[in-house]
This record gives sequence, C-alpha cells and structure tokens, in this order.
Amino acid sequence: MVQYKDIFKIKHNNILPKKGKVLISEPFLQEMCFQRSVIFLIEHNENGSMGFVLNKKTDILLNFFFEELENAPLIPLYFGGPVSSDRLFFIHSLGDVIHGSVQIDENLFFDGDYESLNGYLLSGNPIQGNIKFFIGYSGWTNNQLENEIKHDSWLVSATSSHEILHAEGETFWKKKVKSMGGSYKNWVNYPNNPLLN
Repeated sequence: MVQYKDIFKIKHNNILPKKGKVLISEPFLQEMCFQRSVIFLIEHNENGSMGFVLNKKTDILLNFFFEELENAPLIPLYFGGPVSSDRLFFIHSLGDVIHGSVQIDENLFFDGDYESLNGYLLSGNPIQGNIKFFIGYSGWTNNQLENEIKHDSWLVSATSSHEILHAEGETFWKKKVKSMGGSYKNWVNYPNNPLLN
C-alpha cells in the first residue's frame, strides 16, 4: 500500500552540500526542531557540518540578557539548532566592522569579537538585515549529512545573503521549496501533521 507521504516523495537533487549553501527540509520530516526548516551551512568539511536554522524565531529577545541593550531596539533570537542550545551565535554582513569574524561567503560572516559587536549595537546602527542571532546550532558528524541527503531528508540549494538575514517562518521554507521548481512545489501542499487529515 502506498503511504500518504510517498505521494510527495522526491529524490534529493544533485547539488552537494558546502559552506554557504542552504538545506531545505523535506515536508515529512517530523522532528520539531527541523520541521519545515531552512538551514544555512557555515561549515562543511571532512570533520562534519555546522549550520543555523534560519526561519525559526523564538519568543526570546537578546535585550533580556544584556543590561546595556535594555533600551536598544528589540533584537530577536532564532533557534539555530539543538546543539549547544545554551550558547549564542550570530551571522552578519558587516565584515571587518566586527573584528575577528569568519568569512562564510562574499557577503556573510560568522561570529567575531564581542566588544566590536557591542560597540556596533550600542551606536544605534541598523541591526535588522545586518545581524542575525541564534541560540544553538545544527551539527552533523563526518558523512552524517551526506547520508541524510541520500535518504532524501534535505535538498541543497543556494540563496542570497539578503534572504538569509531576513528569513522567517514557514513562509520562507515554502518560498525556497517553490524556487526549486518542478515537482518540489507539491511539497508545500503536504500537511504539517498528516495524522490530523
């Protein structure tokens, strides 16, 4: 008997994961932290992979944790993944403005010196569209991500730095799925919880 999700099952594409690419979750991935998620890879090598879920905003604000940010514009935190969920990470488009940051691609950088970051935040500079903060990250050991892709859990795609810094909610997941074209567009019609249909 053909299962409901088999109607929507599509083989993974042939794009290889690498730093700077995004992973789009298949619609029937029911693990809550990755359900309808888009993950930005900041590292992918023989030791494993690391990335951040881009589109899952939490109800927590960065302002709550730092007294000096109490009167700053509200800065949302995103759920980056289940690993090191007690640690703060950030990606940004500010380059050398944040000393010690690691370049991911031409326009995006990872982490950097806290004093530089703090100075930027407290100087009234724009945050939205320039910096995105995460609690935790998503990680895979050597070959683990490749195996998950072979089992059709993820599609690999590219996206712009603008999209990465503005990505939010299931709407972004749907947008990325539709951008893949072809039969992938059917994924957006798969119910979040097929047991309720």
